[in-house]
Amino acid sequence: MSNLPKCPKCNSEYTYEDGSLLICPECAHEWTLESADDNSEAGRMIKDANGNVLNDGDAITVIKDLKVKGSSSVLKMGTKVKSIRLVDGDHNIDCKIDGFGAMKLKSEFVKKI
Repeated sequence: MSNLPKCPKCNSEYTYEDGSLLICPECAHEWTLESADDNSEAGRMIKDANGNVLNDGDAITVIKDLKVKGSSSVLKMGTKVKSIRLVDGDHNIDCKIDGFGAMKLKSEFVKKI
């Protein structure tokens, strides 16, 4: 057996190495050994418009009409989004919205359900 750490996302013990990355085959989470040691993901705290802390897999609601870049459509206020994924960057929520597809949202325009 190898001495690789368990997946920080789903706690699976079946992680494997691919170059400098550690990969979980069950949830497809990728991380580096250095980030697991530094616990950098715990230091990242993303909050919604009301100040509630968001986590991967949360359900959210859009709090204002948002123009969709590259399209003439608008994402309406009150649109519910399930199973979000938090990412680094300016648009820190990655999700799929029914009728729109994959999108990136800013946390300041959503609230946790």
